[in-house]
Amino acid sequence: MKVSIEHIAIYTTNLERSRAFFQKYFNAESNSKYENKKGFSSYFLTFSSGARIEIMSHIELTEREVLDKVNGISHIAFSVGSKEAVLTLTERIVNDGYKLLSPPRATGDGYFESCVADPDGNRIEITE
Repeated sequence: MKVSIEHIAIYTTNLERSRAFFQKYFNAESNSKYENKKGFSSYFLTFSSGARIEIMSHIELTEREVLDKVNGISHIAFSVGSKEAVLTLTERIVNDGYKLLSPPRATGDGYFESCVADPDGNRIEITE
């Protein structure tokens, strides 16, 4: 049996803002918006590697505080190919007003990375 992750799903408080974030900074390709009669809507975002994220919204969505170092999914990591690309993209995202959670640095596990918050405060790692 060959197993792969088909997609990761993330609820967002603002579907269009979240879609624009991933399109602008990570070159995501979006499908057409899906909506149902129960108040649910979503987009599938596809990245050049073939990986996909489903961003979702619902009229009954409840916001929660985004915390670090708690159980559950910690972050999504995007590889951008080089140390220079990490530096450039991190600076671009932060200059556009998004929160820098961890500045670019070499990590003990062999990565060069930074971490920013997406529009909903989710941790997005940018790696070489």
